[in-house]
Amino acid sequence: MGSVKYESKEILNASEKELNSIRSKKISIIFQDPMTSLNPYMRISDQLNEVLIHHKGMSNNEAMKESIRMLDAVKIPEAKNRISMFPHEFSGGMRQRVMIAMSLLCRPDILIADEPTTALDVTVQAQIMDLFKDIQKEFRTSLILITHNMGIVAGTCSKTLVLYAGKVMEYGLTRDIFHQPSHPYTIGLLEAMPRLDKEYEVLKTIPGNPPNMMEAHQGCPFCSRCPSAIDKCSNIPPILEMVNKNTQQQRSCHIPFGDL
Repeated sequence: MGSVKYESKEILNASEKELNSIRSKKISIIFQDPMTSLNPYMRISDQLNEVLIHHKGMSNNEAMKESIRMLDAVKIPEAKNRISMFPHEFSGGMRQRVMIAMSLLCRPDILIADEPTTALDVTVQAQIMDLFKDIQKEFRTSLILITHNMGIVAGTCSKTLVLYAGKVMEYGLTRDIFHQPSHPYTIGLLEAMPRLDKEYEVLKTIPGNPPNMMEAHQGCPFCSRCPSAIDKCSNIPPILEMVNKNTQQQRSCHIPFGDL
């Protein structure tokens, strides 16, 4: 069993009361599909107000005013009128803005966004990511962005943590990871990303398939797909170690950095 700590407190064995004090107030999450995250039978006003009434003890009138203010903050036009609508009456991008507004109602310290642009077209994706940048400045909220889109990472994140099969492969400043990746998996991800300054006949891919997460792995989980794997990769798990003390870049890999 793993460990999840926030402010030095273990969350996995916390009581319901302790968890309730963290949810929304300290940490909020936005899921990738707002249509399934929002209740289709409830008006937007009821879903937003419920958060404020439950976590902040506001009256219905107070909650309604604050909910409208938050919809304005995430740039939903005519928020005062649209707050009484149902989720299906909003576009995909507007539904995601509603979810962002809901997650910010209690002014959390950390906002977790799980693939927040997956179901959106490219133009709306850019608008949502610009909104996240504005939110960070206005609400002073730390953003943890979960995504497979390296372009979004490059344009949004100051630091990047590369995970594979639940294990940390690499961690560091985004600019360092993009300019000098130190793990074979990170290198593969970046090489598979199309770029405007290069011409391609066929995009490069990472060979093989992801491991079965129901099975235990002795060594590095990326071993079977790694083009640089050596013998001990298959049976000795690598330790997260510093690559460059000046940049604080870290990686979990047995292969010497200069051999990649």
